[in-house]
This record gives sequence, structure tokens and C-alpha cells, in this order.
Amino acid sequence: MKQGSPKTPLSLTIAGWFLAIVGWAGVVYVTTYTIPAVGPRWLFFLVWIMALTGTAIPFARYLNLRFAKTMPPESVIVRQSIWFGVFGATCAWLQLSRALNWATGLLLAAALIAIEIFLLLRARSRWRPDDR
Repeated sequence: MKQGSPKTPLSLTIAGWFLAIVGWAGVVYVTTYTIPAVGPRWLFFLVWIMALTGTAIPFARYLNLRFAKTMPPESVIVRQSIWFGVFGATCAWLQLSRALNWATGLLLAAALIAIEIFLLLRARSRWRPDDR
């Protein structure tokens, strides 16, 4: 059993709130007040990534706190949240041409999870007992 939960750094909390608020406000603005031209479409993808990333930061932190042996650095939590935002934006982009289905969504999710696992394994293999 873990002795106690580590405190959430204030910078990570502020970054998550900022990304979520700006992202969701941007999604509402782009979907409500713009026409679907090329510029607003790319702006939608940008604010959609921001919204999903900011929303995923607390969940990624909780999952790492719950299932990881040691709490990873904040940069890993932000990277995992960015993967979620990239997944959501890629699914939205694929949906524009009606190319998104269950198979492509699951394959994309599996690919992003595999990349994250490989990055975690690389970080673990570079660990030295002398480093603190």
C-alpha cells in the first residue's frame, strides 16, 4: 500500500485549467460563430487538442497515481495528456472524410499506446542507480 499521495504541483494544475478553459471556450466559439472554411477548421483542431489535453491532465495524473509503481514526472503526465488530445483531434479529422470507424479508431489508439509504452520503457532502461 502506498504511504500517501504526492501533492499535485501548482504549475500542473494551473496548466491543466488554462488549457481546458481556453480550449473549451475556443471550441464553443469556433463551432458557434464561424463558418467551416479552411482557417476555422484548423483553429478547431488546435482548440480541440487544447481542450482534450487540459481535460485529460487530472485523469492521467490519477491513473499514474493509482497504477504506476512510482509517480512519474509532470512532463510524462503532460505528454500522456497530449497523446489523448492528438487522438481526439485525429479522430475528428478522420471523421471529416468519413474514414473513422471502430477499426481505425482502435488501431490509432493501439499505436499511440504502443508509442507511450516504448517511451516509458526507454526512460526506465536509461535509469542509473547513482542518479537521484
